[in-house]
Amino acid sequence: MPKRLYISLLALTALLLVTAGTAVVAAGGEGRDWRSWLRVMPNIAPASHPAYIEECGSCHLAYPPGVLPAESWSRILAPEALADHYGDDAWLPEALVAELRAYLMSNAADGSARIRERAFAVPGEGQSESSLPRITETPYFVRKHNGIPARLVTDNPEVGSFSQCNRCHIGADTGVFDESQIDIQGFGPWKD
Repeated sequence: MPKRLYISLLALTALLLVTAGTAVVAAGGEGRDWRSWLRVMPNIAPASHPAYIEECGSCHLAYPPGVLPAESWSRILAPEALADHYGDDAWLPEALVAELRAYLMSNAADGSARIRERAFAVPGEGQSESSLPRITETPYFVRKHNGIPARLVTDNPEVGSFSQCNRCHIGADTGVFDESQIDIQGFGPWKD
């Protein structure tokens, strides 16, 4: 995106936020936090490709493409990686893999204009070339989840793993990962 267009979009967004805030206050909402509506807006673009949602979403959350860089998606979609996809056989026809690769590569973290998605573009230090990339090992993910006790996630049979985003982030399928939208299964809303 050209820099001038990007700056114009940022300015327009700021103007809309101020206008929305003014409208809420004018409507008698002085006591309300006018920014609260932002918490239900996607801060990561949700998966939108129908074949990706159907194929990948049939086993787990169809992770938003912006949570891994393009190189990581490419490694995940390699034929040998699909044959042993985190312990499962996720074989797909070659034409479908090419379609999914194009979608994921064009919407990956390292090409995104979204700040939170760009934060996922840095691969994790613990990831080797021989192992499949993991969202849960990216520095951004580790930093955002480092204070969460294991008893709430990995020791919780209703969640089981940090890779089960939608078990805690109630808006994960729509791209909402705001901390105020966390409801940990078996424990309830997250209070930081």
